Amino acid sequence: MRALVVLALAALAGCGFQLRGTASLPFETIYVPNATSGIALEIKRSIQAGSNARVVDDAKAAAAQLQFSEESRRKEILSLTAAGRVSEYRLFYRVGFRVSDGKGGDFLPPVSIQLYRDMTYDDSLVLAKEEEEQLLFRDM
Repeated sequence: MRALVVLALAALAGCGFQLRGTASLPFETIYVPNATSGIALEIKRSIQAGSNARVVDDAKAAAAQLQFSEESRRKEILSLTAAGRVSEYRLFYRVGFRVSDGKGGDFLPPVSIQLYRDMTYDDSLVLAKEEEEQLLFRDM
């Protein structure tokens, strides 16, 4: 068994595998507004766990500031049954943001990201499909 573990570790080392480690950001501190829920909270957690930067609570004490320009959700009908009932929806999630230095300069110019997911729909499963929709939006 021990030989098998050593062989597996040697194979991983030989292929160049290594843990990702932390990301190196061009600033030491960042202010994330409204970091108590939603995407701001997720970004705050990701920065704290996966980078060398610290998230601070005071915008004036931060070397960088994250600013959200938009966050929207949208649902469109993707397909209908022969009877004219909805059979699929397409869910859209869009977020726009920029990272500035607080003095007019940009670490990251304005960026907009849009994701979408397709979801089947059934009138007999309304509560389950509403829950699925919320889960899909949260995952996006």
